Amino acid sequence: MSADVITAPAKLAQLQLENQLCFPLYASSRLITRLYQEQLTPLGLTYPQYIVMMILWEHAPCSIKVVGDKALLNTNTLTPLLKRLETQGYLHRRRADKDERIVQIHLSAAGVALQQRCSEIPGQLLAQLGVEPELLLGLKKLLDDLLPALCRSVED
Repeated sequence: MSADVITAPAKLAQLQLENQLCFPLYASSRLITRLYQEQLTPLGLTYPQYIVMMILWEHAPCSIKVVGDKALLNTNTLTPLLKRLETQGYLHRRRADKDERIVQIHLSAAGVALQQRCSEIPGQLLAQLGVEPELLLGLKKLLDDLLPALCRSVED
């Protein structure tokens, strides 16, 4: 009996959905995003816009590059998103004084006020999930540890 015959079932088992890491990550991400969207829609935000606003609440004023790096979004995805947030009155884009090639993002008063309106969302979602916070914190740590390796793999 050849090695190929012996390993064939193992190779096929690798293709079963229940044996995949990617599927529960993908499905969980989609479902969590859907839960967030239920909270964000009344505020006029999409989930990617919410991610960008969280970055800005922590780092504004900052460059588009900083936002893109932290959100893991390309400029061609980020620029229209920022335009929509600017149209909604949550931020202003301005060229940097020292280097006009750099566009700085500044929060408007409405953008700052939006933070208070969004502050209840994480707690509401935690309550809705009904999962022990320690379990979620452990999962977050695992994903935080995995993310740099994934980023390096994508960049290569």
